[in-house]
Order: sequence, then structure tokens, then C-alpha cells
Amino acid sequence: MTPIHVDVAIIGSGTAGMGAYRAARAHTDSVLLIEGGLYGTTCARVGCMPSKLLIAAAEAAHQARHADPFGVHVENVIVDGAAVMARVRRERDRFVGFVLESIDSFPQGDRLRSKVSFQDAHTLMTEQGQSIHAQRIVIATGSIPVLPKQLKGLKAHLLTNENIFDLPALPNSLAVFGPGVLGMELGQAMSRLGVKVKIFGVGGGIAGIHDPEIRDYANQAFNDEFYLDASAQVKSVSESATGVEVHYQHRDGAWQTELFDYVLAATGRAPDVAGLGLQNTGLQLNERGVPLFDRVTLQCGDSPIFIAGDASNEIPLLHEAADQGRIAGDNAGRYPDVRTGLRRIPLAVVFTDPQLASVGFNLDQLNEHFRDRFAVGLVSFEDQGRSRVMLRNKGMLKVYAEQGSGLFLAAEMFGPAAEHIGHLLAWAAQRRMTVSEMLEMPFYHPVIEEGLRTALRDLNHNLHIGADLVDRCMDCGPGA
Repeated sequence: MTPIHVDVAIIGSGTAGMGAYRAARAHTDSVLLIEGGLYGTTCARVGCMPSKLLIAAAEAAHQARHADPFGVHVENVIVDGAAVMARVRRERDRFVGFVLESIDSFPQGDRLRSKVSFQDAHTLMTEQGQSIHAQRIVIATGSIPVLPKQLKGLKAHLLTNENIFDLPALPNSLAVFGPGVLGMELGQAMSRLGVKVKIFGVGGGIAGIHDPEIRDYANQAFNDEFYLDASAQVKSVSESATGVEVHYQHRDGAWQTELFDYVLAATGRAPDVAGLGLQNTGLQLNERGVPLFDRVTLQCGDSPIFIAGDASNEIPLLHEAADQGRIAGDNAGRYPDVRTGLRRIPLAVVFTDPQLASVGFNLDQLNEHFRDRFAVGLVSFEDQGRSRVMLRNKGMLKVYAEQGSGLFLAAEMFGPAAEHIGHLLAWAAQRRMTVSEMLEMPFYHPVIEEGLRTALRDLNHNLHIGADLVDRCMDCGPGA
């Protein structure tokens, strides 16, 4: 077969790969985008968008069932599981279609459908035996689900995020292994849609929460809705013709065996790099087989190879994959002129109810880098005015700033509208604002964001910068 010669080869056409392609094309017309699987990003096909569609259906059912306290009585709420899943797939396919349109807009000669592996740092080989000689290469192969040993024997009744959205209807029962972001979002959504759900974890972690007080609060709030044991003892998981039997120790201490229609493995994802032959590149690899790289240039060592998106195993979020793809593609395109790219303040949101948001340094990082040099501000949303009006008054927010300078550093929140408050805080951190400067910004009344102001005032007071706190501050409006 005729060898292919290009300036830049990009392996993977997800969010990072497409971003890398566009950035590289700004420097050279000789770019090849290689895809060994289905076109369509993780987000659109099996991630953020279908999960949010399921969550939206769950929220509608939950609100209908819990309207009585407002004096609104909704009788006989019926969830049509087949209709729910049909809408998930229909809208999911629409989002995937947008991605496919983007791929189709790339010149046909710039695209290749094949799995490839490295022969050396400049040569890729397709599964058909065709060689691709590239002066620079971007690895953007994404990630794949990780299965713990306990679940690897399951077949027909095993779900991951890559097949759960193809269920023709909702199951009657679901055992979720892994109370991370995916497990908590889908587990709660399924529960609110009428599925009997139990979530099992190891080690006590819940949706990536770092602060122990917030984690304990969230654990109780979730357990008010469905069974969650973040430190579960599971002795065995076995598949039968009718489902999956889980033998576990209940939180009350009793051992029991329970049958579930399906098991959802939400135990994390790993970089999809195992079949790339990276050992042939001469790159230094970490324990997961991922090349060591510079996070601000995405360059692997001093080689002409770059890595971006979930394949890097750094921050598996769409906006991070987009940024990384752009940086990697830009540097691959202009190589050897490698430049520092813009990395944004960390921002993560979990779409449970209440929502979770984290901004900037996590608590472990704060203790490592700012030990005894940071202060904490706190607000509870249980008596916050607008939250109580909407009966969404659960949760708390903690904000952090540097002693002396008052520089805002980080936040972690479990509460209402966390997706929006998280953005405000990320913008403030990106602009390197002080807490005093943040408090000079306008706050309308009555809004949930007034809870943020309360937390910032508490933080400023603890920084010994702000005025004494006034209980029930009426210049802010009642319940602020």
C-alpha cells in the first residue's frame, strides 16, 4: 500500500482531536485526522448530553411528585420508561449529528478511518498495513470504561455509560458500582424515574467531594432518597438468567443477597492508549501507560508528539479537552516553536440534586500549598431566602482565600444552582480577584447568589479584612 506522508497526524476525532485538527490547520494544510471507532464525541454520544437528558426527565418526575408543599397537587404521576429512553436516544442522536456535520466539513483527504499503532515516534501503521509518516503526532484517543475484577464476569446484565442509553426502557432495579460523578448522576436520575437503585462504593468518596463536612452532608441528603453506601462491603456479584445477584453487607450490618435487573459499572474511565504501541516511541510512560507530558504545552518529553483530552488522564471534562486539543494542535502545527497555552482555572460541576461544584484548588491542594495561610467562609442554604422559597434549601458552600492578600483561591459547593455559582467563582478566580473585590460586585434580591455573598462576607471576616458580621442583615433583604 502507498505510504502516507503528512506534517501532522492526529489520532482520535473527539473533542480534543477536532480541536487539534482545526488548530494545526492554521499552520499547515498537511493534516490527517485518524479515527479507529465511531465518529462522535464521548460527550455527545455516551457522556454529558444523554446523561443530562435522563436527568431532565428525572427532574420533571421529581418535581411533579413533590409539588404538594406548594399547594399544587399532582395525582398519579406515571413515568413511561420507553418514552423516556426514546427521547434520550432521539435527542442524543441529534447532538451526535452536529458532531458528524463538523467531521463532514473537513476535507475528505484529511480523514482516515482505521485503528493505528506507533512503529516509531514518526511512523504509524494502520490495521490494514498502510504506513503513515508524520513529522508531528497528536494523541487524542479518549478514554474507555474501567471494570473492577468483581464485575468482569458479567455480560448481558452489565451496563456502562457506553450502552445504558440504548436500553429500550427503564429497568425495574439497578445496582450502581461507583459513587463518582457518573454513578451519582445516573443513579439519582434512575431512582427519581422509579427504578429501585442501590449505589455501592469503596473508600467513602462521593462524586469527587474533598471537604469531609460537605461530603457527610451530601451522603445524608442522597440517602434520604435512595440507598448509598460509599464504603460498601460486597462479597460477590453473580449473573443469572434473570439479572445480577449482589451479596453485600447492608448499612445496618446484616449480610444479604439482592437481585437486580442490571449492574451499572460507574467505576471510572482510563485513557484509551493500550493498543497504540507507545512503547515503540521512546517516550517515558507512567504507570497507566500514558506518556509524561508538559501540561501547559501538551508536549510529551522533548519529542514531536503531543497528547490531549481524556487520553492524557488529567482532567476528563469537555471544556478541558477542547482547550488541550487546541494547545496540542497549535504546537504540533508550529513545531518546533512550542508555546505555553492557556489553561483555565479548574471548574467541575456534578448535575445531581442538589448540585455539586468545585472551583480552583481542592482542599488537599490548599493544605499542601497554603498550609496555615488560608481562611474559610461558609454558608448554609437551609435558611437562605430564595432557596427556601423554591424548596431547594439544602446544602452548603465553602469559599477559600489567602491570608494577607485576600486573594480568592477556591470553593466547593453542594447546593442549589451550583452550576451557575460555580461559573461566577471560576471567573473571579481566573481574574485573580480578592474577596473584597468580589463583594463589590452587584447582588440582586432575592436570588440564590445572595448565599454566595454571605459566604464571602464570612470569609472576609475570617481574613480579618471585612466588617463584623451582622446576623440577619436586613440591608440585604430578608432571608439573604
